[in-house]
Amino acid sequence: MTIESCWQGLGAHADVLKQQHLKDLMLQDGRFDALSFGHEGLLLDLSRQRLLPQTLDKLMELAQASDLPGWIEALFQGEAVNNTEQRPALHTALRLPASATLQVAGEDVVPKVHANLERMAQMVDMLHSGQWRGYTGEPIDTVVNIGVGGSDLGPMMACRALDEFEPEQAKSIEVHFVSSMDGSQLAALLEQLNPATTLFIVSSKSFTTMDTLANAATARRWLQDASELRDEVLVSRHFIAVTASPEKARQWGIPLASQLHFWDWTGGRYSMWSTIGLPIALKIGIDNFQELLAGAHSLDEHFRHTPLQQNLPVLLAMVGIWNINFLDIHAHAILPYDGRLAHLPAYLEQLEMESNGKSVRRDGTASTHRTCPVLWGEVGPNAQHAFYQLLHQGTEPVMCDFVVSARRYTGQRETLQRQHQLSLANCLAQARVLALGDAALGADQDNSQPWQRYRGNQPSTVILLDELTPRALGSLIALYEHKVFVQSVIWGINPFDQWGVELGKTMATQLLAVLDSGDHPRASFDQATNGLLAAIGARRSDTGASS
Repeated sequence: MTIESCWQGLGAHADVLKQQHLKDLMLQDGRFDALSFGHEGLLLDLSRQRLLPQTLDKLMELAQASDLPGWIEALFQGEAVNNTEQRPALHTALRLPASATLQVAGEDVVPKVHANLERMAQMVDMLHSGQWRGYTGEPIDTVVNIGVGGSDLGPMMACRALDEFEPEQAKSIEVHFVSSMDGSQLAALLEQLNPATTLFIVSSKSFTTMDTLANAATARRWLQDASELRDEVLVSRHFIAVTASPEKARQWGIPLASQLHFWDWTGGRYSMWSTIGLPIALKIGIDNFQELLAGAHSLDEHFRHTPLQQNLPVLLAMVGIWNINFLDIHAHAILPYDGRLAHLPAYLEQLEMESNGKSVRRDGTASTHRTCPVLWGEVGPNAQHAFYQLLHQGTEPVMCDFVVSARRYTGQRETLQRQHQLSLANCLAQARVLALGDAALGADQDNSQPWQRYRGNQPSTVILLDELTPRALGSLIALYEHKVFVQSVIWGINPFDQWGVELGKTMATQLLAVLDSGDHPRASFDQATNGLLAAIGARRSDTGASS
């Protein structure tokens, strides 16, 4: 079948299914067995989606017609799937075992990956054992990760999610994260820290990121003011650079001995598996970090070798295509029912919207299909008291992902186990009511008033983990990474560049020059920007005069 005929067939199929409510679809015998799929300790339940098993067959025909298997192999083989920047996207290589080989441009990249991981392990060991010392000779006991975007969201999300896996030797180190360009996070943190025992990780692929370098410069000045020592001594003892631009990091002052490296084929939002994951390794230990990589690699192998009809990332992605392009649903809520996954929604917002939030295809033509939806989310119990009102009774159709673990607090207090039961009950209840609406209520329930009615018919996916472990988290994140890639293939877009953020950075540099010069009245931008610059200048002048 051609791509066009697949789209047309799915459109006709959708016209029929749009007339059916989920409450009727869910009456079909064997629905859960037919629409749930597993890999290791991960279960993907699609039984609350507005589709039939035949729908999946039609979606897989579209995937085949789009040459998805060929694209998957191109990704893993290191071909230049990032066509606008003419380079591969090899985040999967970052979690290959040391025994593997992967030739890219005539070079096996696996030894370099593991050499950097080994160097990272040595740094972690030095910090855990108290051998890394600050300018007074005291051991470092606090590490501050300075980054933004993928250099911040991935490590922070993983550290929060896996906090309870912190080994004894890691408890001597506190890990903090700073990303805000206005300095508010850093200023508040520095008031609490001891400069003599604080180490800063400056994570920047290019080592030119304005936000990150501004925070790093403030940290550097804080150390200078506290110690009155030579700058090179302070920087060598109190800064680590994690970068793909070692020379720029050296020019900033961080010697090669205090650097960890990765490569330009590692996108920022795909980089937590690289040395960008140093804060994760510091928090949970190298052994657990290796388990994180192993979980992702296991999902990589599943994605690469499993037939499309049982392939979890493919299924998750194609159901998204169904919702977005055939059921006209353009909002997507991420709802973890586990407080440890509080930062998962923000992480997936960047992963999906920066990757697939595009309207231009690989060939430069405008997309004829809707692409990435708007993602947002929150830990489920908090969300229930915030935006679930919209999900249940609003006017917007929304697709939802529920993420929850079957087991938690094993062998711990009965009250904690009870709380996990409560979380599970709420997760299942919300998914049930979103799907069924009023039909979920018993016959004795009085829901006769219009404002008491639940329309239901909101599709959702439940991702059930056996339990949240480093390996399980690795698999979960890899699942979403590959989902993004599959959808990019169907839409014909490049998910590995982010030109949409570049113009804003360039314009900010021009505006910064005007703000620094103070010559606001002579600014030559648009009228709105010129007006604000003048207002800012006037208010600063008034403050100066009054003081």
